[in-house]
Amino acid sequence: MREEEIEKIRGVVRDCVSKHLYSSAIFFADKVAALTNDPADIYMQAQALFLGRNHRRAFHLLNASKIVLRDLRFRYLAAKCLEELKEWDQCLLMLGDAKVDEDGNVYDAKDGNLIYFDKDGEDREINISSAICFLRGKAYGALQNRSQARQWCKAAIKADPLCYEALECLIESHMLTSEEESNLLSSLQFSPEDGWLSSFYSCLIKKYDKESTVEARFKKLENEISGSVSGSSMISTLVNNTDLLACKAEYYHQCCQYQKCFELTSGLLEKDPFHLKCTLVHLAAAMELGNSNELYLMACNLVKDYPSKALSWFAVGCYYYCIKKYAEARRYFSKATNIDGSFSPAWIGFGNSFAAQEEGDQAMSAYRTAARLFPGCHLPTLYIGMEYMRTHSYKLADQFFMQAKAICPSDPLVYNELGVVSYHMKEYGKAVRWFEKTLAHIPSVLTEIWEPTVVNLAHAFRKLRKYREAISYYERALTLSTKSLSTYSGLAYTYHLQGNFSAAISHYHKALWLKPDDQFCTEMLNVALMDECQNGLDSTVELC
Repeated sequence: MREEEIEKIRGVVRDCVSKHLYSSAIFFADKVAALTNDPADIYMQAQALFLGRNHRRAFHLLNASKIVLRDLRFRYLAAKCLEELKEWDQCLLMLGDAKVDEDGNVYDAKDGNLIYFDKDGEDREINISSAICFLRGKAYGALQNRSQARQWCKAAIKADPLCYEALECLIESHMLTSEEESNLLSSLQFSPEDGWLSSFYSCLIKKYDKESTVEARFKKLENEISGSVSGSSMISTLVNNTDLLACKAEYYHQCCQYQKCFELTSGLLEKDPFHLKCTLVHLAAAMELGNSNELYLMACNLVKDYPSKALSWFAVGCYYYCIKKYAEARRYFSKATNIDGSFSPAWIGFGNSFAAQEEGDQAMSAYRTAARLFPGCHLPTLYIGMEYMRTHSYKLADQFFMQAKAICPSDPLVYNELGVVSYHMKEYGKAVRWFEKTLAHIPSVLTEIWEPTVVNLAHAFRKLRKYREAISYYERALTLSTKSLSTYSGLAYTYHLQGNFSAAISHYHKALWLKPDDQFCTEMLNVALMDECQNGLDSTVELC
C-alpha cells in the first residue's frame, strides 16, 4: 500500500477520535500499525485503545513493544492504562525510579543528580515529565502515601506551571499550608506571557491574608488580563470568568460574608449550573444562612446528575444537618467519604454531626482522620481543640488551638478560641490579647457574627477590673446586635461593680426583657435595687 493511502487512513483514525468513534478508530489504527510497524502508528493505536477504554489491551500493546523502555510517551501512556486499572504499584514501576525532596526537586535514583526539566518546544505543550510527576503523585495518593503524593505534585507543577491539575490536587486535598502554597507559587518559573496565569493561581490558593492583600491579588489579575488580551469584550469575559468569580465567592465565605457569597454563587450557578467548585461554595453559604430549601433543591439535583460523586451525597448530608437531623446527616457524610476519601468537607461534616449531639469520641475520631489526611487544613485541629474545651480539658485544647494557629496563622476563629480557653483558665490578660488579635485579623468590617468575640473581650476586661474598657466593648457589641442577653447582663454587672446602680438597674431590666426567667439577672437586679436604696440612705444620713 502506498504511503499516500496509509496517510489517508491515519487521517481517518484522527477524525474518528475527534468524533468519539473509538471502535472505528481502533479498527483503522490497528490496520495502519500492522502495515507500517512504525512506533508512531503503534502509539496511535494504543491511544485509540485507551480512549475506547480498552486499557488492558492498550497496556499489552505498549508493553510488548520494546519502545516503552526508551520513549517517555509510551511509558506514560502505559502507566495511564495501569492507573485506569487501579494497579498502582505496577504504575509506579512503569514510570521508573526517581527521587523527590520536600521542595519538589527530582533526582536520578541511580546517580543522585538533580534532573532539570525543559519545555517541550514552542507550541505550549505541557512537559511530559511534569505529567509523569503528577501521575506518580496520584499513584502515591491512592496508596495512602500522602507525603510522597505531596512532593510529586509539587514536582509536577514546578516542572511545568501549565500543569494546573497538579496545583488543583495540592489545593483541593489541603496538602500544603497557606504559607507553603505561597512559597510554592513564588518558586514557579512562568514565561513572560503567562503573567496572568501567575496572578490567577494566586487567587486560587488559600485566602487568609488581610483583606487588602487578597483584594490586591484580584485587582492584579484583572490588570494582567487587561494587559494580555486585546478587545474590551474579551477582557470583560475573562474578568467575569466563572472560575475567578468562584474564587471571590470562596473569599467572601472565609470572610463570613455569607449573604454576599450566596448571592454571587446563585448568579454564577444560573449561568453555569454544573460548576462543581462553585456548587460547593454555594452549599457552604446556604448552610451558614440556614437555607434548608436551597440545600434540598441542590441535593436533589446533584444526586440526579452526579450519583457517583461525593459532592452529591455531601449536599444531602448538609440538608439533614441544617434541619438538625444529625443521624441522617452523618449517614450521608459517611457515604461521601466512602466514595472519595480525599473529600475534606465530608470528613469535617461527619465529625460535626457527632459533635452536634455531644458524641465526643466519634467526633474526635473523624477530626483526627481529617487532620491526618489533610495536613494543610487547620479546621480538623481546631475542632479537636473545641471538643477538648467542651470537656473542660483546657490545656489540651490550648495545644490543639496553637497547632491550628501554626497551620493557619491568620484565621480569626483560631484566635477567638485561644481567647476563650485562656478566659476559662483564668488567664484574663492573655485572653484580652487573643481577643484583640481576633478583631485585628477579621478581613472585613465587623458583623453580627463577631459580636460574641467583642462581648468576650469586654468580659475579660471586666475580670481585670478595667471597667471603662469593658463598658466600651459592651457598647460596641450592642451596635452589632441588640438581642444578646450576655451583653446586657455583662454591661449591667460592670456598671454595678463601678457603683453606678441606676445604669446597672436599667440594663438588668433590658436583659430580663430578653429572658424574664434569667436567674443571674433577677438576683443581681434585687441586689442592685437594695444597693441603690442603701446608697440613698447613706446620702441622707450624711446630709443630716
